[in-house]
Amino acid sequence: MLRLLFLLPPYLPHLTLFCDSKSMSSAADNEFMARALKLAERGLYTTTPNPRVGCVMVRDGAVVGEGWHERAGGPHAEVVALQAAGSRARGATAYVTLEPCHHQGRTPPCDEALIAAGVTRVVAAMHDPDPRTAGQGMARLRQAGMAVETGVLENEAQAINRGFISRITRGRPWARMKIAASLDGKTALMNGKSQWITGEAARNDGHHWRARSCAVLTGIGTVRDDDPQLTVRAVATSRQPLRVVIDSRLELPLAARVLEGGGVLVVCAVADQAKAARLQDKGAEILVLPNAAGKVELPALMQELGRRGINELHVEAGHKLNGSLLNEGCVDELLLYLAPCLIGDRARGMADLPELADLAARRNLAISDMRKIGGDIRIMAGWAAT
Repeated sequence: MLRLLFLLPPYLPHLTLFCDSKSMSSAADNEFMARALKLAERGLYTTTPNPRVGCVMVRDGAVVGEGWHERAGGPHAEVVALQAAGSRARGATAYVTLEPCHHQGRTPPCDEALIAAGVTRVVAAMHDPDPRTAGQGMARLRQAGMAVETGVLENEAQAINRGFISRITRGRPWARMKIAASLDGKTALMNGKSQWITGEAARNDGHHWRARSCAVLTGIGTVRDDDPQLTVRAVATSRQPLRVVIDSRLELPLAARVLEGGGVLVVCAVADQAKAARLQDKGAEILVLPNAAGKVELPALMQELGRRGINELHVEAGHKLNGSLLNEGCVDELLLYLAPCLIGDRARGMADLPELADLAARRNLAISDMRKIGGDIRIMAGWAAT
């Protein structure tokens, strides 16, 4: 559970949460919900675009069935847990990390499955923000005579699904910007060389964050300097995230490693059919999204990624694109790895941001977690409340 607890609560200032009148949860409720959250975490790398959900069935104080949602199109956590419980589900309490769905999608509604199985109490960590359910699941269970409760370990449940919540409520993914830098805030030499500032343990940890993301975004500058693959290699996963390259003028080299294996979206600002055709022959998809300055319209890209079902976006870019994303309000969280070294002023910084004339204009962050990863320091930070 430690991996969940450091993420930022509350989820978003404008997120509308649905409230049930409820008593204080018991120690047993917390214990079983914590178990359900651990189950949900098993789908961390695979459930896209669906939420990560775990469920535990408890009868007479003993677990009689449990399960988690593994991937879109597969059975939901409640159904897996009901199948494991069998007839023992009758009279049981279901602990589920997200409100049981009320709508018919690729699988039937979970609220009806719980009713049919004879479950008598449902404890949900949080309501589902999806308007197709959004309180209706719990209402249907209550209508069927069940005891229902929400809010048990709610912050932890929101943390594990903050990308899903962001896409549903804002129409855009939760964007996490990863930066590896020296203690004096430098990410690369002036000639672009950056491999490697941080140690192997930090780099491997970064692959965990890639793996849980639906897409990894970089810019043409990083491709030129580092020729990255942007794939997940240091952790086991059955799914590779979509790779997104911001390349305003379609200058991506055809031999770039990021093009290997397909699954690449190249976002540009020019409709150059000849260049686009060559990249398409390499398996890339081309998306033209220009702004008035002839660059890529980044907020529009965030909305497009949300439309494509991208819940979490992992950014690994250079200081120029980092600065643009920050300036245009496209970043929700910073994932910083700081190495115990100094590089000096004549090197590239973390982000190309405009000069300030007054410290009152600075952008304040709230650090949610800080820990050592190998010989480096990892800092998680979001925007401080104003």
